[in-house]
Amino acid sequence: MEKRELEGAVVTKVREVISAITNAKHVDEVVCALHSIAALLFPLDSSLISGSIEEFYRDKVLRVKIPSDEERHDWWDAFYRGVGFPTLARFLLHDVAPNWLGCFPIAAQKHAYDVFFSHGLVSEVVQILVPFLQQNGSDGLDVSTVISNSERLLVLCLLENNGVLQLAREFGGPFKSKGFTNVQIRPAVSRVAQIVASIPDKARMNTLTSLSSQYPLFALPGLDIIWVCMFFKKIIVQLLSLAEERDMTLLENVDMLDEMDKNGALLFVGELFSRISRRGFAELLSSELVLRVLRLVKKCLSSSNHSSTKELLESYPESMCWSRMMEAIRDPYIIERISEQILHQLVTHDADDVQAYWVLWLLFHRNWKVQASIRSIFVDKFLLWKVFPVTCLKWILQFAVHECPPGNSLSGHDRPRFSNIVERLVTAWSKKEFVQTAPIEQQAYISAALGLSLETMSKEELDGMKNSMHLILQGVSCRLESPNDLVRKMASNVALVFSKIIDPKNPLYLDDSCSQETIDWEFGFTARKIVEKTKTSELPSIDKDSDFPVNKEKSISVKSKKKLLDFDTLDPDEIIDPASLNLESDIDDDDDDDDDSASENSYSSSDSSLQPYDLSDDYSDLKRNFTQLTDIVAALRKSDDAEGVERALDVAEKLIRASPDELKHSARDLTRTLVQVRCSDISVEGAEESAEEKRQRALVALTVTSPFESLETLNKLLYSPNVDISQRIMILDVMTEAAQELAESKILKPKQPSTRETSSLISVVSDTRPWFLPSSQGTPGASSWKEVSGTGAFQNWSNTYERELPPKSNQVMKGKTRRWSLRSPVAEQNQMEFSHNKFPMYAAAFMLPAMEGYDKKRHGVDLLGRDFIVLGKLIYMLGICMKSVAMHPEASVLAPSLLDMLKSREVCHHKEAYVRRAVLFAASCVLVAVHPTYISSALLEGNVEIASGLEWIRTWALDVVESDTDRECYMMATKCLQLHAEMALQTSRALESAKSSFKSSPALPSDASKVTIKIPYLNKD
Repeated sequence: MEKRELEGAVVTKVREVISAITNAKHVDEVVCALHSIAALLFPLDSSLISGSIEEFYRDKVLRVKIPSDEERHDWWDAFYRGVGFPTLARFLLHDVAPNWLGCFPIAAQKHAYDVFFSHGLVSEVVQILVPFLQQNGSDGLDVSTVISNSERLLVLCLLENNGVLQLAREFGGPFKSKGFTNVQIRPAVSRVAQIVASIPDKARMNTLTSLSSQYPLFALPGLDIIWVCMFFKKIIVQLLSLAEERDMTLLENVDMLDEMDKNGALLFVGELFSRISRRGFAELLSSELVLRVLRLVKKCLSSSNHSSTKELLESYPESMCWSRMMEAIRDPYIIERISEQILHQLVTHDADDVQAYWVLWLLFHRNWKVQASIRSIFVDKFLLWKVFPVTCLKWILQFAVHECPPGNSLSGHDRPRFSNIVERLVTAWSKKEFVQTAPIEQQAYISAALGLSLETMSKEELDGMKNSMHLILQGVSCRLESPNDLVRKMASNVALVFSKIIDPKNPLYLDDSCSQETIDWEFGFTARKIVEKTKTSELPSIDKDSDFPVNKEKSISVKSKKKLLDFDTLDPDEIIDPASLNLESDIDDDDDDDDDSASENSYSSSDSSLQPYDLSDDYSDLKRNFTQLTDIVAALRKSDDAEGVERALDVAEKLIRASPDELKHSARDLTRTLVQVRCSDISVEGAEESAEEKRQRALVALTVTSPFESLETLNKLLYSPNVDISQRIMILDVMTEAAQELAESKILKPKQPSTRETSSLISVVSDTRPWFLPSSQGTPGASSWKEVSGTGAFQNWSNTYERELPPKSNQVMKGKTRRWSLRSPVAEQNQMEFSHNKFPMYAAAFMLPAMEGYDKKRHGVDLLGRDFIVLGKLIYMLGICMKSVAMHPEASVLAPSLLDMLKSREVCHHKEAYVRRAVLFAASCVLVAVHPTYISSALLEGNVEIASGLEWIRTWALDVVESDTDRECYMMATKCLQLHAEMALQTSRALESAKSSFKSSPALPSDASKVTIKIPYLNKD
């Protein structure tokens, strides 16, 4: 029968079947009608159906004429490639399914209904079934039955019968045999791949898990739920089985890369993999791919030595299939995503360097040779833009830069792209803008890439690179200026490797940690540690790696001293010479020796009169003991007497803290002299830090005991051209520690009576308790409030506090300790109290002079440019000062001036992340220091200066969160927003309380009515 006649016969038969079903009165009539056409298309056993229907219809089924195999093939081809199948399929889905399918016997449903979809042309079946997943109700149609039936048939066709695998074979075989051109194959392949990939998106939410877009694979306590698309997982496994089974449809007509379009199977595989990856399942695809390829590589490595691995891999037919599958993916973005995930999966599977190299070679070596986009992914994006673990970095360098297996000698190996790649790494690494703006993870990654490349470079290769030496030295120099220890360590490691190329016998060690034979290119650094450190901080503070002075419990450490009063008798009127203070340092050092020899000295003391006196000159007897501050100043100015300067530094702090009468008059000269002392000139090599610490402790003591005089000199020297950057940093460190010590000092004073009359006269702004803590009113004897760290997400907009309550009167506490006293400790406690803060009265002297000249460029002073470390230290010091005056009136007076400085574009948008972190810290300290009651009072009085400054903090912190590339800045800005939200909430409550306290509220000033207090999630703008 000719093709046209056969197509006409098929259409006629379909019309007869539809008419018979339409007029049917019994379900067996429907079964007989469908069996009459199914017998012409499929090799059915009629007895399987006849046993499930009535006897009257059974004879009809058994009398159906069975065509020959050739006739059946022609009927099948004409039915599915013509209009017959689409017409009958729509009728089966739209009419038969809701009206008759529920009455079908199981055998009849399988052999007379499902067979049209399960044994048909899958490309046509998919195009008919998928649109029915989104069927709309009309004319009383049972939409739910239609959709559920379509879902069931899709699972049967694509998953249970491996329909996706059959699709690849259809495009690879019959399409070519039927004479389809390349122009016709590609649109058909793309259309079918798009339909298949869209099935999870179109399936219902409560559908079968086999079609759902996301299905929880497992979940463990404390871990996130692992989601996986079961549908995509199953079709990926089907397509990858083509390579595992060495299916010849993948190997036809692909000897050359430009002939890839002639293979419809590869086109379909590449198109479907691209669409699956575009939907976010590149990791799922890569995990299944790596699992199989790594298994093949291990098999080859176990059966050969490494020298013949390449030839052995090429001899395996499936190895050719894997490389051609990757060639079939033409989307560069998808190749990049899959390659990235392959590297991570290799780490997950604990692949070694050899295995990882051959996996990458097997998948990408053909593309690497002929496609520039693949080379750009590995060389540009994976080395300069992405951040991988150092293990993955070594694999990338081995495959893309060295282009040879690990273990091979690189001395005589041809590396045509090596010099060009290293030059690009050096160019990017040496730029100062890269150090200022790039995230710390990326800086560490590119430093490791450059260092690992330099380790394999010879002197001749280095000489052949233009300007490489200058660029490397430039990169080392700009990193050594960084305040971050990690950045300086990057410079030290690269400098060490570079020096080994120049002179292997004389390596350059800039850091003690570089003395080991193997260099730590991971720098002991992980992003997770930085995030955890930032999360656990109480306030947004400068991280340890940033070299800011952290909040210390006490700035001055007190050493354990030998008590001079441990004698049997004590004269209370005894006059102690201040020179005896010099002996304390010697006593401290010789504590252990004195204890050990105590018994011996006691034993021999009775015979001391029999021993002759030592009349010889002893140099230690000729030492001058310092008893006056003027003597210390004179000794410090004698730079040629190193020993005298050192002795003066030893006693300076103790003599200053003794507060002699001359302190107020000598404070200025002593402060200037201590700052100008060069400890490196008078100290023994290796003991410079000890001398610096003694000088700094003396300056702190001087600033604490005589603040006004010392601060006057320190502020003048801070911007003086006669001091260097190290001295400026020391001055700011001294002021920071002095502010903390003054804020933590304790003074006994009479306790104010806590009556209602006296307490109402005191403003809540002067309360020393932070505004964000709960009220201290409650049970007498309760401890202070403490913040409880939550277990939820980091961005938590509420704080939790707790405190310990005293035991009840009838509660008996068991224990062994008893206290005997004639006076009640409660009565004594009510008489005296501790004041913990002396700093507020000196706050203006600390802050205002230091803020005056920060933006002026003088000779040797450029805080906004070269001396950014000093600027960061200055802002940090100002933040500590604001934190130290929290809940005092001075905070409200000084906050606007500090905010004006922080709002300066040169400061808040500084190129260095170090400065931006300091600004965020200072802004957070302002939020903590200023009481919400003061803000509400200022608004009621028409003063909008402080409110506008706080609004700037909110908008700037939001900008940092959205655009700043530094991870620590992002985390600190998030915490700053949390503090601002709490501040805004408390201020709004204070405003409501102030309004309700008046019977007739006065009208707000016009300026105050324009100010808005924004609270997250309550303001929609």
